[in-house]
Amino acid sequence: MEKAMSNTYIIALYVLPSLVLILALIYMPLVLTGYYGLMKWDGVSPMQYIGLENYGSLVRDVKFWDSVLHSFLLAVLSTLSLVVYLLIALVLSSQIRGANLFRNIFLIPMLLSSVAIAQLWLKMFHPTNGVLNHLLSSAGIKQTPEWLSDPSIVLYAIFIPILWQYAGFYILIYYAALKNVPSSLIEAARIDGAGPWTIAFAIRIPLAAEVVKVTIVLAIVGSLKYFDLIYVMTGGGPNGASEVMASYMYRKAFSGYDFGYASAIGFFLLLICLVMTWFIRKYTAAKDSVQYS
Repeated sequence: MEKAMSNTYIIALYVLPSLVLILALIYMPLVLTGYYGLMKWDGVSPMQYIGLENYGSLVRDVKFWDSVLHSFLLAVLSTLSLVVYLLIALVLSSQIRGANLFRNIFLIPMLLSSVAIAQLWLKMFHPTNGVLNHLLSSAGIKQTPEWLSDPSIVLYAIFIPILWQYAGFYILIYYAALKNVPSSLIEAARIDGAGPWTIAFAIRIPLAAEVVKVTIVLAIVGSLKYFDLIYVMTGGGPNGASEVMASYMYRKAFSGYDFGYASAIGFFLLLICLVMTWFIRKYTAAKDSVQYS
């Protein structure tokens, strides 16, 4: 076996199927998306080469830049929500009674599809029969908000189910990272007189910093690409107030039949995700990794 694995041709033979799949399913579509962005194409007729005209139109498209702003707002909110998830994971990993039960409860939204979650929260946000407005009315608030019809709050309203949907995913990641901190370090800190807050913020969280950086990338890139729940709940409305880059791209492709322009949006979205990932990794990179035994 060792002789076979030292053979370069055998190694290449093992790697080739995965490499072909990656090229065919990931890199080839990316290249084609950039290529289609240079075309004027309705998806049926022959493509017409127009160079960078789609990208020029993209720069001048006010609605597109509104969707970029909305996507970045969701990214900021998603990043801030990581603090909440981390605090919950800290509590659950502190050997409290019922921690396993609460962890399983937080995982329930992950079992549901985004469409099912959207339908559930559409009922919750209903202006007259919704649970949220019913609770507000019971509390004495007469003018209850129209969650999905008010342009000033619709994006924040949509973020509530997003926050709920991904809670279990991030809490589970943080929980695993915090439980991986050696108990000997924590016991040593307690012997030295460190309290729970000092242990949490001076030992446990710093040792889980690399995991936190990964989740920041996941949260930001995932928010920039978010589509399904928003499309089902509002379709980008009202009047584009909840339009994000992915939903705007979908609208241009399948409602406006402008696949060339939609491809340009998709390629621009890819570039933004790559730049944001590079930026986060560069400016959060630790000079010295934490070592412990």
